[in-house]
Amino acid sequence: MTEPNVTWLTQEAHDRLKAELEHLSGPARTEIAERIAAARDEGDLKENGGYHAAREEQAKNEARIRELTEKLRNVQISRPADDGIIEAGMVVTAVVAGDEMTFLLGSREIAGTTDLDVYSPTSPLGAAIDGKKVGDSTTYTAPNGREITVEITAAKPFSG
Repeated sequence: MTEPNVTWLTQEAHDRLKAELEHLSGPARTEIAERIAAARDEGDLKENGGYHAAREEQAKNEARIRELTEKLRNVQISRPADDGIIEAGMVVTAVVAGDEMTFLLGSREIAGTTDLDVYSPTSPLGAAIDGKKVGDSTTYTAPNGREITVEITAAKPFSG
């Protein structure tokens, strides 16, 4: 079963996030600070749209840095075993409420590398199937309160 605070990533997604963090922590942070300083030098900060826009961008940049730092602190880069047991990193085919669907159980951060829908192991569907195996049936409670039946028909490790 997937540990709740661990983010499963492919090596490609990990490298992409690490590069983004390095950019945001270095050149992007410096550029924003320079824009804030230049706008501050223009005078009255109350009516300085450039200053306020740069400060807002700085807040968003810092929030993304915190998010990436946390994700990369608790990351698992591996390929799950091809044993039919559902865990993060598996492409799952299941009949969900009567409809067959195929999706990746893992982090949304790797969604850029695939056309598959991605469900977190902590989502209602993800939590219901995590640790189950091919052939198992289970249910979960949808946000609207309905019980949804899930029958797992296939599972294989995500290959990117």
